[in-house]
Amino acid sequence: MIETALTRLLGIDHPLLAAPMAGVAGGALAAAVSDAGGFGLIGGGYGDRDWLAEQTRDLDCTRLGIGFITWRLAGNPALLDVALAARPRAILLSFGDVAPFAAKIRASDALFIAQVQTLDAACAARDAGADIIVAQGTEAGGHGGARATLPLVPAIVDAVAPLPVVAAGGIADGRGLAAALMLGASGAMMGTRFYCCAESLAPAAAKARAVAASGDHTIRTSVFDVLRKYDWPAPYNLRTLANAMTARFGSRLDELRADEQAQAAKFNAAVTDGDYAIAAVIAGEAVDLVGNVPGAAEIVAQTIRDATAGLANPTHFTVNT
Repeated sequence: MIETALTRLLGIDHPLLAAPMAGVAGGALAAAVSDAGGFGLIGGGYGDRDWLAEQTRDLDCTRLGIGFITWRLAGNPALLDVALAARPRAILLSFGDVAPFAAKIRASDALFIAQVQTLDAACAARDAGADIIVAQGTEAGGHGGARATLPLVPAIVDAVAPLPVVAAGGIADGRGLAAALMLGASGAMMGTRFYCCAESLAPAAAKARAVAASGDHTIRTSVFDVLRKYDWPAPYNLRTLANAMTARFGSRLDELRADEQAQAAKFNAAVTDGDYAIAAVIAGEAVDLVGNVPGAAEIVAQTIRDATAGLANPTHFTVNT
């Protein structure tokens, strides 16, 4: 057990969070991580009310959280009421202005977690009343900003003290968690590692492609946002595995938009067929450290064992993928 300000605040055994990956982190994954002593988050993502209701049905949400893409939630704010009705332990907001939702979250029984990508955004979230700040570096899979985890985390730790800070981006094992704690964070959030676990809703073929990949194969791009018709605001873009679509259109988004209908049809067919030479596998730079598809509880236990051993003796980290 590693006790920090984060574990005390959330009432958990281990300072490890599973990211609320849209369409991937459902109720089963969040519950498995929480059952193992960490803290799981359901990915409310783009705001599918029926999906969210399904993932929280018959689930004790008082021991887990629900995350939203903030700018999408702004277009359907009633989803926050749906989430709060499930009585989650925490609500996480990321990518956009959290202030309009802060009062409602703080008036509920839920803790307010804000994921940020810049120092200014961290200070704004603190001022809006966030209980926990997640400092997300550009190494993370999925959407993010431009700053790297290693310098961003301690800068935010210093700026928002005494709020607990969670490090995210490029963390997939106990070495990453230990490093986050040494930077002053109170814990770490992992996404890509939990993308490749038994409870993840990612298709098996996508998991297999991630397991075989390297961080060298990831890029930041807006290609898949165009294909999925998601109007992501600047400065956010997506870290994903490179494939034929990113090779063709990565630097030619205008060309993609000019042929958007035909290319989107091709992309959607590839998603249906599990053809990840065209469809997206959304993974971060830490995909190098992902070598299998175990249960979420095994990932939590191994991460904590390795972090504990490494903090006690940094020269004796074990390598487990």
